[in-house]
Amino acid sequence: ADVWDRVEDTQEPLIVERRGHQAMAILPAEELEGLRETAHLLRSPRNAARLLTALQRALRGHTKSISLEDLRAQLGVEKK
Repeated sequence: ADVWDRVEDTQEPLIVERRGHQAMAILPAEELEGLRETAHLLRSPRNAARLLTALQRALRGHTKSISLEDLRAQLGVEKK
């Protein structure tokens, strides 16, 4: 239980090693899903380049903030 609590509290993967066995990682399932999604999005070189360009723009502050309500209006999506 201590291991689970530590991973849950820190949200950081914990590497477990046993002599003669492959090292394993324990991490929150949500974190694993995020890693899988990231790998999927970066699989395409074209998509990876677009995402990295967007990230660079965001880090430089070259982005415009928009409220969720305004985004819905622009896209014509109604709130459920």
